Amino acid sequence: MLKDTFIKRIGFNVLTISGGVVVIFLTLAAVFAPLICPYNPEAIDRYHILSSPDMSHLLGTDDLGRDVLSRMIYGARISLSVGFVSVGLATLTGIAAGAAAGFYGSFVDRIIMRFVDIMLAIPTFFLILAVIAFLDSTIWNIMAVIGLTSWMGVARLVRAEFLSLKSREFVLSAKSIGASDIRLIIKHMLPNALAPVIVSAVLGIAGAILVESALSFLGIGVQPPTPSWGNILSAGKDNLEIAWWLSVFPGMAILITVLGYNLLGEGLRDVLDPRLWDGQR
Repeated sequence: MLKDTFIKRIGFNVLTISGGVVVIFLTLAAVFAPLICPYNPEAIDRYHILSSPDMSHLLGTDDLGRDVLSRMIYGARISLSVGFVSVGLATLTGIAAGAAAGFYGSFVDRIIMRFVDIMLAIPTFFLILAVIAFLDSTIWNIMAVIGLTSWMGVARLVRAEFLSLKSREFVLSAKSIGASDIRLIIKHMLPNALAPVIVSAVLGIAGAILVESALSFLGIGVQPPTPSWGNILSAGKDNLEIAWWLSVFPGMAILITVLGYNLLGEGLRDVLDPRLWDGQR
């Protein structure tokens, strides 16, 4: 009954469906990029430099004659990879820190949350810029830096949930029969604290994609010839007056992707909010 109601709520939630369609479409395009790309994204064609969109190059070509559509499809791989890996790292770090702070409280809670406050006081994007300046601009370094500078929100969410859950009857009952701390955290408390974490993770993917695009646009993210929406957009700014498509199409891709993940996240927030389930069980 509860499962049927949950599925029904997803089915009637326009935000979830709209965002889900965008996310699924982009994911499929990224996964099957080698099959659907009309050209090699790094192939240079000196006979079609800055060609406007036509039937042979649907989104035009760049200043080296490379097909923009193919580069954008492969760029989706980069953007989604950065989003998933960095948010996965941030989520795992945030869950570990928040669970420890909320479960143990006292001195452990104070130390972890003061560190969280310090991290939140530092502008995240400038912190990422500072770290990237000392590291090679590889995709793995970018993923790690974004993930390790964006876990604080998850930590605060998990801590709040654990503070609420640790006084519940089912937790006290498990503790009374000798359940270990690890078992209490992983089996009894964490599953009941995941709903806001899932929403935060989905919204975080959109933020990570924006950060990666901004870094690549500034020239310190993914380096050419590897295609990324950010470096395609950066190349477009130098030819904006004569090659508008180099700026418009990557910009639209970033906009639609971020909007899709935000819609999906907001929809999941409505679906997973237990306060909205009253009278529907």
